[in-house]
Amino acid sequence: MPRSAMDAHRRRALRALLVAGASAWVLPAAPTEAPLPVVASFSLLADWVRQVGGERVAVHALVGPEADAHVFQPSPADARRVAAARLVFAHGLGYEGWMERLLRNAAYRGQVVRVADGLPEPLKADHRHGHGHGHGGHDHGAFDPHAWQDVRNVVHYVARIEQALCAADPAGCELYRERAARYARELQALDAEIRAAWEPIAPAQRKIVTSHEAFRYYGRAYGVTFLAAQGVSTASEPSAAGVARLIRQIQAEGVRAVFVERLTDPRLVERVAREAGVRPSPVPLYSDALSKADGPAPDYVSLMRHNTRALVQAVRGQ
Repeated sequence: MPRSAMDAHRRRALRALLVAGASAWVLPAAPTEAPLPVVASFSLLADWVRQVGGERVAVHALVGPEADAHVFQPSPADARRVAAARLVFAHGLGYEGWMERLLRNAAYRGQVVRVADGLPEPLKADHRHGHGHGHGGHDHGAFDPHAWQDVRNVVHYVARIEQALCAADPAGCELYRERAARYARELQALDAEIRAAWEPIAPAQRKIVTSHEAFRYYGRAYGVTFLAAQGVSTASEPSAAGVARLIRQIQAEGVRAVFVERLTDPRLVERVAREAGVRPSPVPLYSDALSKADGPAPDYVSLMRHNTRALVQAVRGQ
């Protein structure tokens, strides 16, 4: 290679090294901001917080998918999780009977956001059916806590979650507002979808038997009558008289749709169905918890669609 060409090659190589070095000095790696540590009481609530918080929030559900918050017993590890959290989200309306004890054990001094606070027209707990309540410290008190079965109530929850995240993390507030607004639109579309699914079915046909009394808000919102073998808690014990009354009602009203919920013991509903002369649906409902990721209800929207599809098909005799 001629000397002049060799010198030109060396100059180009030197310039490349200088540019690379300068870039390394001018563009240092930006530090990654740690997500906001948050605890949610159960899997549905954790999903709503994730929908609003996105990647800026690290959410831990105390009661995970396929697990029953009615019978949950917090562990020392749960107390440590709560103690380290910037925010704790609970549902309220007496749903988490164990929450106050857990907060005390964790010596938690941060903010607790009960998303059902301020909810318009919560339903009173129904004690007419002779069910026992409060077994094992799980008394839900004056109100039925299963308000998420009316999708419009979750729009209220989402607004409270957005406000709490904005207060805890002002730098992320614009993101939280955008995600909350987008999710609220998705929920409004879901509410309309459920109404449309029930519209062709005569009100007299809209009668369902379920394991425990978790669907009264769904019934009020979408015009469906639910009869339950247990009370609002899966820890409650139905009386013999209450079970006998339910069997007579199924027979008298010609109820065809009988369901077992995913978290409840199927034996009671199977007995009721057998004695009433009907067959339980093979499709379980999801009321108080999400399914695992590979199940039919890995998030709230999927849960409501799964339940509605199963209920509508059952009352149609499909």
